[in-house]
Amino acid sequence: MAHTDRLQELIAEKLKPHVKRIDTEAYYASDFLKSLGQNGFLDSSEGIPYSREVMMVEEIAKVCMTTAFNFWCHLAAMTYIRQSTNLHLKEHLLPQFENGSILGATGLSNPMKYYAGLEKLHLRAKKVDGGYIISGKLPSVSNLGDDHWFGIVAEVDDTRRIMAIVPCRTEGLSLKGKAEYLGVNGSATFACSFEEVWIPDNWIVAEDADVFIPIIRPAFVLYQIPLGFGVTRGSIDSILQVCNKQMGCNSYLPIQSEELEEQLVTLKESVYDIAKAGPSVGDWEELLKLRLDATYLAAKATHGTMLHQGGAGYLMSSGPSRRLRESYFLLNLTPTVKHLEKLLHSN
Repeated sequence: MAHTDRLQELIAEKLKPHVKRIDTEAYYASDFLKSLGQNGFLDSSEGIPYSREVMMVEEIAKVCMTTAFNFWCHLAAMTYIRQSTNLHLKEHLLPQFENGSILGATGLSNPMKYYAGLEKLHLRAKKVDGGYIISGKLPSVSNLGDDHWFGIVAEVDDTRRIMAIVPCRTEGLSLKGKAEYLGVNGSATFACSFEEVWIPDNWIVAEDADVFIPIIRPAFVLYQIPLGFGVTRGSIDSILQVCNKQMGCNSYLPIQSEELEEQLVTLKESVYDIAKAGPSVGDWEELLKLRLDATYLAAKATHGTMLHQGGAGYLMSSGPSRRLRESYFLLNLTPTVKHLEKLLHSN
């Protein structure tokens, strides 16, 4: 069976029945996320399947961007290990990430802002025999759970930072759940406090994070872009559902499905070209622009859908209102639109 067919089956069986619970009750769709690896979608033994993984984010986001965001977190964590030179991580941990045994998270919101000159690093690292001691706090890390791992960057001194991947059940690491957001509360988001957490050398992704971050950033951003594609596609479908209601008066609205479709097709062509070739450091600026354009398009599409749907869309439980809230999360997902605008205008 083709990957796309099997993916649609999994979405129908394990995700669609739970979308309202995810949105209103902060339900976390871990079984669905693990099923993606269990069905062989993430195997990189014959090369990293960028195009397939980008397509998966898009297809999941059409139905539930919260869960697609969780999947992006997992893809980001895998990217760190896939690009690492640490053979222990590649041989022992990566297969479990790819087969669905373990779920991963990114933990790099603060570091990405640090490298853009927006924040100071929140974590500190002290070198000890066989590893490092980590202290500090991360305000928000998503896609976490008892058997999950997530990436971190910590400062050793003014001249060096390290990157590691850490299991949630590590001694000295405490997690506090966060579910008071406008939307995306089913994302398993926690504040993480490190109180002298020992990180062995086997968990070190890169001894020099300053060199490593530019290597992993292109895939980090590439995998985010289809979040916007899925939300935009879902919004277009919602517009088409009501185009003939109330004597066709929606045709007078300023945002129409044809315009959104045209912009979506153009953006997708560029993104899938990069995915097919494999994202590289040289694609960085183009990926930033594509990420920004896809995010603004999703915001435009969700706003347009609310206008087309009218009162039906104004219900808290409606698909259009959920996608509207999801689009606001996408505007504020690191790199945020402010972050992206700064990077693009300072280059």
